[in-house]
Amino acid sequence: MTITPETITPQTITPEAIVTEAIVSPLPQSVAWVDEAQLPGSAELPDSDDTPVDNEGQNDIPNGLRLALAQLWSDRQDWFFGVDMGIYDREGQRDRTPTIVPDGFLALGVTRRKGQFGRSSYVLAEEQNIVPILALEYLSKTYGGEYDRKLTVYAKLGVKYYLVYNPEGRRKHQKLELYELKNGEYERSLGAEPFWLPELGLGIGRNQGVLAGVQLEWLTWFDGDGHPYPLPEEAIDRERRKAERAQRRTKLAQQRADQEFLRAQREFLRAQREQQRAERLAAQLRALGIEPDE
Repeated sequence: MTITPETITPQTITPEAIVTEAIVSPLPQSVAWVDEAQLPGSAELPDSDDTPVDNEGQNDIPNGLRLALAQLWSDRQDWFFGVDMGIYDREGQRDRTPTIVPDGFLALGVTRRKGQFGRSSYVLAEEQNIVPILALEYLSKTYGGEYDRKLTVYAKLGVKYYLVYNPEGRRKHQKLELYELKNGEYERSLGAEPFWLPELGLGIGRNQGVLAGVQLEWLTWFDGDGHPYPLPEEAIDRERRKAERAQRRTKLAQQRADQEFLRAQREFLRAQREQQRAERLAAQLRALGIEPDE
């Protein structure tokens, strides 16, 4: 017999009934009892799932994209790029377990930095329920379900673009694959790299470049004509070379100005000498009783 408020009587409350109820009754739906206002916030939640990376690229690739975007969008404060940071939906909050921890992700329409120390995790409830528009996974030696389990999780979250970088071409997949969410399911983009993301006004793809002092194939952003934007170090080097060229132009201009000044000065001195010579000649003629103008 199931004990309910309607069946409680002095006769039903017995030790046997209580034991039987405890054994056979299903577990309560605790989710329904949770006060949403009392769910743990980002400061109380784990910032990741503590899964160690097994390849430098898992950190270098997304950090390179983040730093490059910081240069491209230096005047914008409405975006956030997270690296190896836990994303939490409501269920993840309740369980105190990240819903997923992408190698990298981009959210638009959110504050670029929160507080003095920034975000420790990305909690949808604290971000006006804005889901990241782009998630990046780096396929390394240890397979993490990038082509199955994570596809399902990202689709359920509503992440529009899911990018898998597979530099060694493992598991019979292309080195770079973009999936776009359509009607709740991902469709792989069959277009050529770089993949254009209209919401960002940027493309993304592979390119040879220098990052962290290493010349390799990296992921980078592209403009609308398919030209890659420079990686952070390349941008710094490009600006340095630009400044050096400007300095050389300034130096050459100064040298030309100095030369022009010297030429003008020599011309002035020559004219002055000619004037002095003419005056001496005129004086000599007058001494002889001859007017030079006659």
